[in-house]
Amino acid sequence: MAISLTTPITGIAQTGFTSPTYTITPDVAPDINGKQWAVTALGGTQAGVTTHSVASPFTIMFARPRVFKGLGKPNPTTGLVKDVPRNVYKMIVRKGVLPLAAQPYTNAIVRIEIDVPAGSDTADAANLRALCSAAGGALSQLGAGLGDTLVSGVM
Repeated sequence: MAISLTTPITGIAQTGFTSPTYTITPDVAPDINGKQWAVTALGGTQAGVTTHSVASPFTIMFARPRVFKGLGKPNPTTGLVKDVPRNVYKMIVRKGVLPLAAQPYTNAIVRIEIDVPAGSDTADAANLRALCSAAGGALSQLGAGLGDTLVSGVM
């Protein structure tokens, strides 16, 4: 199935938030090979959080490689592929934040890249799915700890 988000997105637990949700609407991605959504409404208790605006973006974007790379031919003697090319997928979340009171917003950005060796999509699909499952589970499990670390710097 293709990349698709449904609204609302249920946020993970964060210190000071109660049942955070994010209403999204399709937006135009800055990357032609991307899909993007803007956060247009908030749910739950999230004091001080703003929705998407020109001055303070709140967007979620997924992008695939512009040109897919295939697996090269194996060495005729060894049967090994010397250099395995990679296809990189990206998730980028942008959120306008204030660096200091009375200052203009600037973007905080989450970048997640998934670097897939060419050929593994057909040769080892199960392990690519396990990669995604474990990564998503780890992010979800971090929950409030991730936000706390971004605020306090303490891991």
